[in-house]
Amino acid sequence: MILELADIRIHPGQNAAFEEAIARGLQTVIPNVKGFQGYKVNRGIENAERYVLQIFWATLEDHTVGFRQSPAFAEWRAVVGPFFAAPPVVEHFELVIKSA
Repeated sequence: MILELADIRIHPGQNAAFEEAIARGLQTVIPNVKGFQGYKVNRGIENAERYVLQIFWATLEDHTVGFRQSPAFAEWRAVVGPFFAAPPVVEHFELVIKSA
């Protein structure tokens, strides 16, 4: 399993609308993509306009090719993109150690 970690910064005062939009996108767009396995969204405490989105994929290619090069990516960005204060910083991780 691959973890996609997206560090998202939104425009001030847009939290409620962004949270509704990201929830809608995560419930309607992302689950239809091959290899999708789940997600988590966290909001910053020290900086409420910062969010960390974690999406779990079966393989790296499920995200980088299957999603990013599909019409679903444009659909996703149409839902959440207007809230971005800057492009999200996205990195991928693989599991090394897991708790029991």
